[in-house]
Amino acid sequence: MTRLLMAAVVGLATALPAAAQFQKPEDAIKYRQSAFTVMANHLGRVGAMAQGRAPFDAKVAADNTAIVSTMSMLPFHAFVPGSDKGAPNRAKAEVWSDGAKFKAAAEKMQAEVAKLDAAAKGGNLDAIKGAMGAVGGACKACHDDFRAERYSN
Repeated sequence: MTRLLMAAVVGLATALPAAAQFQKPEDAIKYRQSAFTVMANHLGRVGAMAQGRAPFDAKVAADNTAIVSTMSMLPFHAFVPGSDKGAPNRAKAEVWSDGAKFKAAAEKMQAEVAKLDAAAKGGNLDAIKGAMGAVGGACKACHDDFRAERYSN
């Protein structure tokens, strides 16, 4: 867990300076896509336990939600002006045209992830299941409004 925590802290510490260092729109797009991919991978592990598709292990759930919690803060620094074009991406134009709504959706997801993280630290599967549902709802709401079905340039 110590190595996991250290990696999370280093990732978070480098995220803010990294956001200012995107040389090209493609760099920002790749950064945010990578952060979402890591987050989805670890969230999927907890989701599998919550759905009974994987055996429940409280430590594994807590470790994975800690990663999800850290990763949930990272991609939004990479939705910088100009990164709506460049490498293929699925961000809708509304990310930039309705920034306040996008920011609210991101903050809602982050708040639900924080609740999931707290539930996982408590080690109670039923609490994790409830929190997973709320995280899934927050993710879906953001995807519905701000994520295109197909990649665009």
